[in-house]
Amino acid sequence: LKLDTILSLPVLSVSAVVAQAPVISVEPQTATVRQGETVNFRCQVVRGTPPPTVIEWKKTNSPQMPDNVRVEGVVMTISNARPGNQGQYRCTARSAGGRSSATAVLNVKFAPKVRLTPAGPLRVKMGDPVSVECRATGKPRPTLTWKRQGSTLQLVTRQTNDWPAVHPDNSGVYICQAGNSEGMTEVKVEILVGGRVGAPVASVSATEMTVVEGHTVKMVCQASGSPPPVITWSKLRAPLPWKHTAVDGVLTLSDVGRQDSGQYICNATNVHGYSEAYTQMEVESPPYATCLPDKVSLRAGDALQLQCLAHGSHPIQFEWSRVGRASLPAAAEATKDGKLLMAHVRLNDSGTYKCVATNHIGSSEVLAKVTVKGEPGLLFFTFYVEVINCI
Repeated sequence: LKLDTILSLPVLSVSAVVAQAPVISVEPQTATVRQGETVNFRCQVVRGTPPPTVIEWKKTNSPQMPDNVRVEGVVMTISNARPGNQGQYRCTARSAGGRSSATAVLNVKFAPKVRLTPAGPLRVKMGDPVSVECRATGKPRPTLTWKRQGSTLQLVTRQTNDWPAVHPDNSGVYICQAGNSEGMTEVKVEILVGGRVGAPVASVSATEMTVVEGHTVKMVCQASGSPPPVITWSKLRAPLPWKHTAVDGVLTLSDVGRQDSGQYICNATNVHGYSEAYTQMEVESPPYATCLPDKVSLRAGDALQLQCLAHGSHPIQFEWSRVGRASLPAAAEATKDGKLLMAHVRLNDSGTYKCVATNHIGSSEVLAKVTVKGEPGLLFFTFYVEVINCI
């Protein structure tokens, strides 16, 4: 080629040949945190020439970053995460070679938030339909449960609680519970059903009570209506305790036991209808301890096992000790379920052992007598010596 031909050829730009759009990645690509926690995302340049001059973070579908998000260089920090921070975040890198983006996803777990529609209290007429909708947000998605206050029975497990035609006995407080792994939230709504003129409306002084075994309990039921309604008491799926009296709406239970726990129903009735109110009673009892066996005779080297048992309200704790001694024998092992174990007893392990059973109401103790005799060979030697002496 001639020189002037060579000089007329176009000169390629070095930068145009080697410039490459940046390639980036985000770590982590997905993160899940609890409400209130802090999380960091890092935008990393994998390759690109020249290096990016601008790296910026933005939240997808949001004009601006939340106020608890801080960006320092390539790192985005979300402090005290809240549900509103959940979503997709985009990191964008720019250089002379072009631009590139990568996304990160943040999930925020939080306890349920519950809203009822309508919020109540609801005053409705007998026979009218009623519908209450319970909506809950939360992550993970919460499960919904309806129940009636004062009752252990679950009503429904769905979003809407419907009554096609309410009756006076439908009056009460209803609770929508929403739960997930982050917690439980509940909202209450009161429904007041008005009947025909003079229809009874019953109410109890306490919808829930916890009492101690052996005490006397009074449940008070009042009812409005004209003519004055007749008030009677019953127990759900069981007869009333035999030690009871019911006078003027007051149910008295004497010397209550654990078998008296349950739901008690006040029923008010007149010519215009009836109404019910409920009281849930739980009877708790102190422990009553027994030991199996309470007397045991062993030979030296035998294994010992004593079992302390207790009836009463749980949880119950057991504690073993040796009467007249500061501590148990070194070889003794006391288990959480009330056992006292010794693999090989010795003569000086004889004695009286005490088990104390305790719960949040009281305690009970029981004694076990342990007798350890000498080994058979030693007894035979003693008998032989005594025989020789007699001869």
